[in-house]
Amino acid sequence: MQNFVFENPTKIIFGKGQIARLGKEAARFGKKALLVYGMGSILKNGIYNQVTDSLKKAGMDFVDFPGVKSNPVLSHVNRGIDTALKENVDVILAVGGGSVIDAAKAISAGVKASHDVWDFFTFSKPIIDALPVLTVVTVSASASEMNAGAVVTKEDGCQKYCIVSPFIQPKVSILDPTVLFSLSPEYSAYSAVDIITHMLEGYFNNTAAASPLQDRLVASLMKTVMESTEIIMEEPDNYDARANMMWSAILGFNGLTTAGMGKVIMPAHMIEHSLSAIYDIPHGAGLSIVLPAWMTWALEEKTGRLEKFARDIFHIKGRSSKQVARKGIACLKLWFESIGSPVSLKAADIPENDIEKIAENAFALSQVWFYEGYTKDVITRILMNAR
Repeated sequence: MQNFVFENPTKIIFGKGQIARLGKEAARFGKKALLVYGMGSILKNGIYNQVTDSLKKAGMDFVDFPGVKSNPVLSHVNRGIDTALKENVDVILAVGGGSVIDAAKAISAGVKASHDVWDFFTFSKPIIDALPVLTVVTVSASASEMNAGAVVTKEDGCQKYCIVSPFIQPKVSILDPTVLFSLSPEYSAYSAVDIITHMLEGYFNNTAAASPLQDRLVASLMKTVMESTEIIMEEPDNYDARANMMWSAILGFNGLTTAGMGKVIMPAHMIEHSLSAIYDIPHGAGLSIVLPAWMTWALEEKTGRLEKFARDIFHIKGRSSKQVARKGIACLKLWFESIGSPVSLKAADIPENDIEKIAENAFALSQVWFYEGYTKDVITRILMNAR
């Protein structure tokens, strides 16, 4: 285990009826909030009323800022920054899933910047301050509610880039599993894929010589996610299954499973960002296409890790390491398919002829993220495995 610093300052308030505590929590950071949310689902399922009632009881003023789309875009973030500045808000409050939370984080940093917020995403400027962010989670997948990252797409050029800073980490996040009862089967599946991919990226792409503790954490969380997802597909209002998913999502990507793992990279995410930037497909759907394709490409270099994954997660037996590893990849693909997530470009209606365009877009991000070895040719070969 390598040297590391683990600090996670987000306060988690978990359980039934906990949205009622939001107002008092928000009031600790100011008197007026920008209420950031998506395309209106919270207006239909009652969450908006729960949130605003709590804010009113705490004496908090708020300004609505709806319209965040899946795969949030820079133009909308800029409108949010303008609204926050005009209304002189003290707090950014995100009510939604990862897309809403990421947009809120970008707005929180942009309000304090004297330059284009996109400079943060290209790493040409550091984030040095941000308004406090609080969240009410309605989709559990990205763990954005308990980490310091955010992803936004710049429409011009289809650039889906990220920021990472302790200044944008949420101060408080409220997680009520009953909120997930109305989540569609499709997005329940995509959420599971996202959670699993977050963990497997670190599992396969680190510089630790050995990692028995982290490996067992990942295996346990992944099995929990798979079991819970299968229950959710049959019983969408199963509280325990939704609760286990909600907590697993956070534990899988809040720094816990990669602590002590050294340098960690996320090549599947890097490539998927191009799919969702260019074609606007759900992030989880893109990951279920890219992750098995990347694993197939990495078979020669990472046979041992892939074999361990296959034996620990799917209990595959056999003497040939490569054969076991291949069976593990096949099992993961079959599981993704079983919950309704695509595992090929064709299944997502993405033309094979577009592979070069996708690879070129992804290579540009690999340069920003300093991912050595991920040339356009390498990315093309990975995408060929996803046809």
